[in-house]
Amino acid sequence: MHEAAPAPAVSAATPAPRGLKITGFVAAALAIGIVGIGTLARSHDVSAAASWSTANAIPTVHLVAVKGGSVSNALDLPATLEAWEAARLFPRVSGYVHSWSQDIGAHVARGQALGIIDTPELDEQIGQARAALASALAHERLARSTAARWSDLLTSSSVSRQEVDEKNGDLAVKTAEVAEARAALSRLEAMKRYAVVRAPFAGVVTARNAEVGDLVGPGAAAQAPMFGVADTHSIRVYVNVPQSLSATIRPGMSAMLVVPAFPGRRFPATVAGLSSAIDPQSGAFRVQLLAPNTDGALKPGGYAQTHFDLPGQAGAALVPSSAILFGSGGAQVATVDPHGRIMMHKIHIGQDNGPTVEVLSGVQPGEMVVDNPPDSLSQGELVRVGANQHG
Repeated sequence: MHEAAPAPAVSAATPAPRGLKITGFVAAALAIGIVGIGTLARSHDVSAAASWSTANAIPTVHLVAVKGGSVSNALDLPATLEAWEAARLFPRVSGYVHSWSQDIGAHVARGQALGIIDTPELDEQIGQARAALASALAHERLARSTAARWSDLLTSSSVSRQEVDEKNGDLAVKTAEVAEARAALSRLEAMKRYAVVRAPFAGVVTARNAEVGDLVGPGAAAQAPMFGVADTHSIRVYVNVPQSLSATIRPGMSAMLVVPAFPGRRFPATVAGLSSAIDPQSGAFRVQLLAPNTDGALKPGGYAQTHFDLPGQAGAALVPSSAILFGSGGAQVATVDPHGRIMMHKIHIGQDNGPTVEVLSGVQPGEMVVDNPPDSLSQGELVRVGANQHG
């Protein structure tokens, strides 16, 4: 038998088909292209995001125009009303209320009796003082007659000069004791007169705090006024005016009052006096006005709104209250320069009108200031100007 010839061996390094290589090169190129495109897209997105962040980091502000001040300014301030004269009548003597004759709202004359106090202890003291005075008078009469007799005896040399001087000295002592007893009685009788509580001036009774039988006076557990009396023919009006306006308020200046009870009525008043000091806590000074009150419409202790017509400040500007920044450097407003940078201006405030503030220096009418500026706004900060606001 013949053996079969062995098959030829296949080489391990048989080359790949040509089409497969081309396909691989194309896939690699596509992958590289996709990666490159993605990298470029991400770079563009990052650049766009950075540009957007930079643009939005610049705050946008709105400007409002500064107006010129008026020739006259209206000043409205709260005020308190007080009576022309007012008194709280405390009992001067201890005792029990015997009666009262005038209640709140009663019109009384000067010196008219309002109430009577029973004073049993004081009455007893008066009785003792009268007895002491009678005793002192008796001793004084005896000493006087004794001194007269001893003076007669001296003429006949029956007694010595020393004895006569002693009798005259005893008379002087007894005379002084009479004066002392009379003064003590007079003091107690004067105290007794306070048992009738009287009106110190003509007016109206505004309070009555005692009932019949109440213990009143220094001996009472709690001291309280028995009556209150007020003279309301004229009313004193007290207003706290800002220090910046101290030069514009003068005695004789006219004003108008409005009270809640009569909203449609205006009461005339006249400045009567100015305090000579500024309250360090409020920064204001006190002004007193007088208002006639013939019909009693104005009530002491009440509230009123006082209206002044003040002359305007020359060169003053009106700035919206919302445009003012208050910080450690004081009041400031912000403007924007031609390069979009913030410029801070320190201002001197005059009259505060609520929505607007009168500015005496630091800004001029016609300028544009930043409205509603954020507290973080600073000098030289770059901003974007939005649509202007109407002042």
